[in-house]
Amino acid sequence: MYTRITRSGGRSYLQLVESYRVAGGSVRQRVIANLGRLDQLEPKDLDPLINGLNRALGRTRNEAFTPEYESAKAYGDVFLLHQLWHQLGFSKAIRKSLRSSKGTTDAEALVRLMVFNRLCAPDSKLGCLDWLETVSIPDMPAVVTHQHLLRTMDALIEHGTQIEKLMAEQLRPLLDQQLSVVFYDLTTIRIHGEARLDNDLRAHGMNKETGGIARQFVLGVVQSAEGIPLMHTVHPGNVAETKTLQSMLTQVLAQFPVERVILVADRGLLSVDNIAELTELADVKARQLQFILAVPARRYSELCDTFETLTWTDGLAESTFAGHRLVVAHDPVRAAEQTARRRERIQEQVDFAEALVNKLNAQDEGQSEPGRRASDRGAYSRFVRSVAEAELTRFIKADYNSELFSYWLDEKAIEKAERFDGKLVLVTNVQDFSAEEIVYRYKALADIERGFRVLKSDLEIAPVYHRLPERIEAHALICFMALVLYRVMRMRLRANGSTASPKTALELLRRIQQHKATVGAQEYTGISKATKAQLDLFAALEITPPKHPL
Repeated sequence: MYTRITRSGGRSYLQLVESYRVAGGSVRQRVIANLGRLDQLEPKDLDPLINGLNRALGRTRNEAFTPEYESAKAYGDVFLLHQLWHQLGFSKAIRKSLRSSKGTTDAEALVRLMVFNRLCAPDSKLGCLDWLETVSIPDMPAVVTHQHLLRTMDALIEHGTQIEKLMAEQLRPLLDQQLSVVFYDLTTIRIHGEARLDNDLRAHGMNKETGGIARQFVLGVVQSAEGIPLMHTVHPGNVAETKTLQSMLTQVLAQFPVERVILVADRGLLSVDNIAELTELADVKARQLQFILAVPARRYSELCDTFETLTWTDGLAESTFAGHRLVVAHDPVRAAEQTARRRERIQEQVDFAEALVNKLNAQDEGQSEPGRRASDRGAYSRFVRSVAEAELTRFIKADYNSELFSYWLDEKAIEKAERFDGKLVLVTNVQDFSAEEIVYRYKALADIERGFRVLKSDLEIAPVYHRLPERIEAHALICFMALVLYRVMRMRLRANGSTASPKTALELLRRIQQHKATVGAQEYTGISKATKAQLDLFAALEITPPKHPL
């Protein structure tokens, strides 16, 4: 029994035909049923018959075609980022900025690809292409090459300032509408390759990550009081931190229509001498610049007399410094810990010195040990080097005028250092904040430092291997965009009571996969069912889960 298509009068008919044998053994066919005109038949007309026959044979599906399955691709994490990207208006901002860029490839999609790669599986541009084969990002060009990514990076940095400005405008609903408080800090990013151009960012400087000299560039980030990155700056690796403050402030005043800016920055950025210059910069634009800055340790010696006159209330005290308001916070528990730790480190050096003295005395008494003979000059050299490595030269002094090895402790220096233990010393010209509010705002600066840790760990901004300075800047901009998405995710998770971090959320959502199967000429696409934990994350992130099937 089989089906047959016959033609009559220009029309085609589907028939059910049976073969049988007649006397003599010849085979004949007869029509059992006419199923109708082929051009009028629809799947709904034949599916009941097909399904009934399959049931009669105990089959679960039609085996006329063997299904072909593609490898499953990660979908949940990139779907979330895609929806968030469009929800925040970043797609619109980047398309508007890159509208005049040369090339036929969708530049916005490629920017989105590189940003998502930083959040989901940070890698090089070639690694980004390998990762693209394992995920299903909506609205992605069919063909993406390494050259496409490089050309997109070139266009990105050409319009980088406008892109960052438009992105900040899209984030305005999430921010303090007056944008009165901004946080600013710098970090160093390791980079490979030799500097060969006059304007190259690669330069040797003190690296904050390794604590030694390294080839690097310097990245500055401006953040709102709500923890949302607003803009970033890129500087050569040997730039002085205080010199970046003025250029950053110029950009803030140019990009944001605010009348009052309260700048919160770390002690490495403070030069009391440049405060007047920064204030004048704001005044030229009829703006008011105010600041909350930590006093650098090198200037603590100027505060000794001031500390003697402080009156403490709930661990807070106020005075004046360099013509500005001085706010000091004291934590007795932390002070005790710092004092004990310093005393312990000093005692270690004292014990080492006593061991040297005992060895010299024993040698003078004829009790020489195997090996090279010790000397007082040698003891001086070893001891001074040990004290320097322990960073205790302010407190432990070697007596170079004595012929015999000797040392002494500067108890006044130790006492002076202990006077500052557990204390946070801030200078500000903000008058309408209480001392408690001043301290709270400064401590919030630690949040931007956590953002730097995210850049270096989760987003793996370093080390950088790009050869051209412009692509180094583009790499920094891509990582900055990824940081913005990360922080918005974190803000929403916290606001909606979720304890998951953005990294954990993306890892969990990555388990939602897209599947594709082909049966004959028909292609079927679907996604795996979301668990309750995954649906809770979508809810906390204020994103509608993907529909099933697609």
